[in-house]
Order: sequence, then structure tokens, then C-alpha cells
Amino acid sequence: MSDDPKTLVSTDWLAAHLKDPDLRILDASLYLPGSDRDGRAEYEAGHIPGARFFDIDEISDARSELPHMAPPVEKFMSRMRAMGVGDGHQVVVYDGAGLFSAARVWWLFRLMGKEDVAVLDGGLPKWQAEGHPMEDLPPFVRDRHMTVRRQAHLVRDVTQVSSASKLRDHEIIDARSPGRFRGEAPEPRPGLRSGHIPGSKNVHYAALLNDDGTMKDPAALRAAFEAAGVDLSKPAITTCGSGVTAAILSLAMERFGKTDHSLYDGSWSEWGQFPTLPVATGDD
Repeated sequence: MSDDPKTLVSTDWLAAHLKDPDLRILDASLYLPGSDRDGRAEYEAGHIPGARFFDIDEISDARSELPHMAPPVEKFMSRMRAMGVGDGHQVVVYDGAGLFSAARVWWLFRLMGKEDVAVLDGGLPKWQAEGHPMEDLPPFVRDRHMTVRRQAHLVRDVTQVSSASKLRDHEIIDARSPGRFRGEAPEPRPGLRSGHIPGSKNVHYAALLNDDGTMKDPAALRAAFEAAGVDLSKPAITTCGSGVTAAILSLAMERFGKTDHSLYDGSWSEWGQFPTLPVATGDD
């Protein structure tokens, strides 16, 4: 794997840079409803040395009823400052699943105009399997100012996605499982219809990962999108259940050089609840 501090870095890279003064490590573990796992509790029991816990549910837009929507700029800045994360830092994000929710925080930093951020390939499971150090101490935090320039082109709302669905001028790519995409498997959140956004294509995020939770190489990533019928010449909009695994698709595209992608933040949690929005089922 080729390490890239703007997208994805290996456990070897992190081990070599662990004591860099301007490195900031974030544990962004988040689990689906019903998984019986608690990201914060697991972080407190043990984490990569120096890591801070990034609470995706708390560092979100409290005004929205939708789960963990991107926070206002001011809230993001204040939370990062309190965590000692700011200008001039190289950020590495990991999660306890391998590669699941960390990509969401990578995307969030990009949305805020911060590009020196990477996901840890294989996450905490790979780090621990290789015998790298762990600690259960809270990190020593120094206040650091953060300058934020929100990149509005990286996020899409329901009106923009509805337009893209009608005009077919973007590729809408859904990261959920094939069963949920086709409307055959129930949604984990109650009250949502089953199916997908008309015209969208299905690239299950798990198809982009190796058995050890690391991301496939760029050529294999590109092939997975092409196999799903994605026209990579069109700009892409990623979507999923609640805007978390969609970011894995965004990260994968960035890895193979496709940069004209945005993320539908409301995702199926929003689209699936409105009876006025059309829903497709099966492979249509």
C-alpha cells in the first residue's frame, strides 16, 4: 500500500510517526444501532497512544433530527480546539471496526477545508493484531487555533440529490448492502421505506475492503465502481444509511484519483422517510 497523509496511511506509517509533535490521532469509532458496541467506552478502555475520542453523534448539527449531520463550522472549530486539534496538524483517524466510521471524519475534515487528514488503514484491529502499543490514559491537550473554510461542493442536500436523480447528470452511488439497496432487507432505523434513490448504483462499502479491513488497491477500487455500472466520467454523489459508509466510497474514489465527488449527508435516513420522494426497488 502507498501511504498518503491526505487519504490513507498504514499502521507501519503511524507507528513510525507516533511521536511526531504535530500528529493528532482521533478515535472515531461509531457502531450501528443494535450492535451492542460503545465506541467511547471502548476508547476509554484502550486506544492508540495520544488518541482523542471524536464523538460523531455529538460533533454534529443538534438542530437536525437526522442522525449525525455535519456540524456548523463554529461547533466543529470549538470542539477541535477543545481537543487540541488545529492548524498545522497532521490528523490520522481510526475506528474499532477496521475501516468503517473513520472515513466519515476524514470527509468532515475535508468539508471544513482541512486536507492534512488520513484514515488509518485497517484501523484499531490491525494496529492491535500487529502488537503496536495501546494506552488507557487521557491525552494531554494543548489549545490550538483552527482556521476553517467550508467546502460546500463536498456536501449535497435532498433538493440537489432529487435534481440529480431526475436529470441523471451525476452518478448517485449507494454504499448500503445489496439487500437494503434492492429493498429486500429491512432498514436498521425504524420508520424508513425500503429501496433506493431512483437511478442510483450500488457499491457496497464492504466490496472495497480486504478481509483484514484494509482498503483494496486503487486499481481494484476503480474496478469495483466500474463493475457496478458507475460512469466515472460523471460527477459522483455518495449516499448510504446515514452518511457514514458513504464516506468510504468518497475515500475510495479519492484513492484512485476521482476528485469530483460529494456526499449526501441526509442519505437514506432522510430520503426514506419522505413519502413524496420516489423510491426504486430491485436492481432498477
